[in-house]
Amino acid sequence: MVLTGGKPTPTGHATGGTGPARSRERFLQGEPVEAGVRTSILSSWQRSRSLGLSPNQADLPFRDDFDRDARIVRAAVPVLDRLQARFAGSKMNISVADASGTVLLRRFGEASLARSLPAFQRVPGFVFAERVAGTNGIGLALAERQLIRVHGAEHFAERSQRSACRALPVRDPLSGRIEGVLCFGYPSSTEDPELAITIRKAAQAIERRLLRQSSARERALLRAYLDTGAATSAGLHHTVGVDELALELHPRDRAVLTEKAAELISRGQRAAAVVSLFDGRRVTLVSRPMRSGSGVEGVAIEAVLPGPAPREPLAVPTQVDVPPGSSGRLAVVTAVPPPRFVPAAAAPGRLSVATLSRNLPDVAHGPFGTVDRVDVADDHPDAPSRTRGLVMVGEPRVGTYALAARRRLELLSEASARIGTTLDVRRTAQELAETAVPRLADFVTIDLPEAVLRGEESADPRTDLHRTVVHGISDDLPFSPVGKQVDFGPTTPQIRCLTSGQAVLEPDLKAAAGWLAQDPEHTERLLTEVHSLIAVPLVARGVILGIASFYRAQDPAPFGDDDRSLGLELASRAALSIDNARRYTRERTMVLTLQRSLLPHDLPDQDAVEIAHRYLPAESDVGGDWYDVISLSGTRIGLFVGDVVGHGMLSAATMGQLRTAARSFAELDFPPDEVLTHLDNLVGRLDREEPAAGAGVIGATCLYAVYDPTSQQCTMARAGHPPPALVRPDGTVSFPDLPAGPPLGLGGLPFESAEIHLPEGSRLLLYTDGLIEDRQRDVDVVLDQLRGALAHPEQTPEQTCQTVLETVAPAHPCDDIALLVARTHALDPRRIAAWDLPADPARVSEVRAAALRQLADWGLDETAFAAELMLSELVTNAIRHGAGPIRVRLLHGRTLICEVSDASNTAPHLRRAASTDEGGRGLFLVAQLAQSWGTRYLPEGKVIWAECGLDAA
Repeated sequence: MVLTGGKPTPTGHATGGTGPARSRERFLQGEPVEAGVRTSILSSWQRSRSLGLSPNQADLPFRDDFDRDARIVRAAVPVLDRLQARFAGSKMNISVADASGTVLLRRFGEASLARSLPAFQRVPGFVFAERVAGTNGIGLALAERQLIRVHGAEHFAERSQRSACRALPVRDPLSGRIEGVLCFGYPSSTEDPELAITIRKAAQAIERRLLRQSSARERALLRAYLDTGAATSAGLHHTVGVDELALELHPRDRAVLTEKAAELISRGQRAAAVVSLFDGRRVTLVSRPMRSGSGVEGVAIEAVLPGPAPREPLAVPTQVDVPPGSSGRLAVVTAVPPPRFVPAAAAPGRLSVATLSRNLPDVAHGPFGTVDRVDVADDHPDAPSRTRGLVMVGEPRVGTYALAARRRLELLSEASARIGTTLDVRRTAQELAETAVPRLADFVTIDLPEAVLRGEESADPRTDLHRTVVHGISDDLPFSPVGKQVDFGPTTPQIRCLTSGQAVLEPDLKAAAGWLAQDPEHTERLLTEVHSLIAVPLVARGVILGIASFYRAQDPAPFGDDDRSLGLELASRAALSIDNARRYTRERTMVLTLQRSLLPHDLPDQDAVEIAHRYLPAESDVGGDWYDVISLSGTRIGLFVGDVVGHGMLSAATMGQLRTAARSFAELDFPPDEVLTHLDNLVGRLDREEPAAGAGVIGATCLYAVYDPTSQQCTMARAGHPPPALVRPDGTVSFPDLPAGPPLGLGGLPFESAEIHLPEGSRLLLYTDGLIEDRQRDVDVVLDQLRGALAHPEQTPEQTCQTVLETVAPAHPCDDIALLVARTHALDPRRIAAWDLPADPARVSEVRAAALRQLADWGLDETAFAAELMLSELVTNAIRHGAGPIRVRLLHGRTLICEVSDASNTAPHLRRAASTDEGGRGLFLVAQLAQSWGTRYLPEGKVIWAECGLDAA
């Protein structure tokens, strides 16, 4: 049994169905655990389970790259040697881990104990962080940031059920940060409450040794504050520090308190400032100048919190022995290292921030227990008691540097979040300017070569610069406007920075001869506003991308070296983002060029429909959307629209393959459902042939429609594609319910066609899903918008395309959009002639005579001879090799089309007849006389057609 708060707590395995073992068993089985286990242990179990850790995990991560000469190692080695001597002959093992949970040192009371441990625990390097090892002493001490005890079944892992441990974070006295963890491990049967005292003293000894590694100036300031506080005779106050407040404060509140304290130190005088916290509370920061015995001058910042003092001490300072030459004890404080942008020689001291730990009864009345009262506005005898404590100690000059450094770091942190949010070169340059104004500069101009804006590398950026961004606190300064080519002279700071590759600082522009000579007319007016300049080259991966110029106007202080370093850092970060955007622009341009080259450039001349089309690439990338218009036999027209899943070069290339194949299948006069079947087989074959492409192109969609102006019938089939929109001549808009076939590439399911009558003047809208599908919009709402945009029967197809893109397409499309609008026409019945005849050779002459009369009526006497021969051969073949009934049709459009249909599915083939053959030359004659000829299959039978130019003799 272990005494915890005066009450016995069962340990080890469950006793009578209670205790940690039973609670752990119920927890692992997913049952609720409400009692029998401490809150900190239960919280750690829950975190371990949420991380997916297994209680049966046998090994732990091991690192061999840890620092074997770390500060905490140097400070802890002598202390651990003494502890090893003290626990010699016992089952005790002592460990020191760093702040990440990696064990750096190990000592054993018995040498044989090391041999009984798993191999990975015998030497330093294994990691005991909670995120990888579950509930354990080291991990929980880092999570709870205080002295903890884990006993027996409170461990998450099975391997630790027979052991117990106590662990305490070790803090750097002058950094306030947790440098590591001191951990005592022992068998659960040898629990000793005195270990809590021993581990505290050992941790304090390590902290004292860490303190000796700090600077003499820091210790002198702390001793001065200690002596002042210890000498006061004021009443006892409770003390609190920023790190302790951070347990309850919003992170933003802590940052505000720390920055305000540094600002007060930088003033170097007695002052007070009230800081409003996120939750509405107010903290008064009071600065008190002081001087150490060695002559170091500094300022102490104390926090005063209004309100009654708590019953128990909210926090008291951890105590460590003061180095020789000082009286009393020191509070734990945090050192802020010299700012990055300040040379080390300019920062002789460092700031120190107090960090106080909780509830250590042995030091509740230490030297910081009484702090002299500071004369602020509400200090009077009737004022309510307040909690007060040390927040920061430092030298004024260092406070100035620290405050400036903090603001610079905040600006760099903000730049990391604000610059490079898009892959657009111009937008990235604009983000750099918006980040720098007004915190670094009052005006920023950015000049980039035209080649960079296109995504290329500039051959000579000094002669190809264009003003890309002008941004500042006002818009009335005469900088060169955006878009204008900028020609800098060879002595200007801008060209000098490009030549040297370094930032060029001109603290006084009135004395900058090269800058003044650049543009005397404008510079004279600029000098009335701006007075200092930093020109920084934008260079990334060895490529010169342009110039960023930072101007200062309102701030009377000129730019300095620190500002130049900050500007160079901002420009370097922005240059990487600009280069990424440039490379993306180049790749996108290449893909878009490929995509557009694979789309049809010239649509065929035909009379069946009036066509308009649009292709709009996505903002972020280029996909595989496509469309096509194909002239078919019998004055029919084929309309395609499709979408290949994905984006980039592969999608564009696959789109080109699909479009080529679709055109080939359509020109073979396959019906729409058969065309989709062939495309489905092709996509499946592409996936099998190119497995390295990843997920392949499964998911490509397509819609194919064939319109016949002689019958005004439209046959359509789709493969996973959105249905078309149909606008009747009266303006009625509908979405035909076509059979929804699967996307191309899935295979196994047949495609179905549907036939719709389209009166002359109807408009058919084919589109890809990028038009209607958007994460920010509901599809039904978009379809209603599409209905409204199409309900204008008077619009031409071109006007319809423009209206749809302006009112329905997303403002920033994340997917490609292909749009095809077709307004239907009907072939004049007076231009159609048809005859039905039985399979009788004697009727061939009658058909020839009737056809000649019809051609004469149409005024096609010059074409009559060729048409008569073609009809004679085609009808004769149908009678001899086909089956009746036979139908002959002449279509007078842009060309003369002769069609002969019969009930047979046997197709004729062109062959070369030998000189001794009596037949086999008919189709050869047809092929010679016709512009083109072919076979079109019907549900029952076939059609042999031949097309003859109207100027044929």
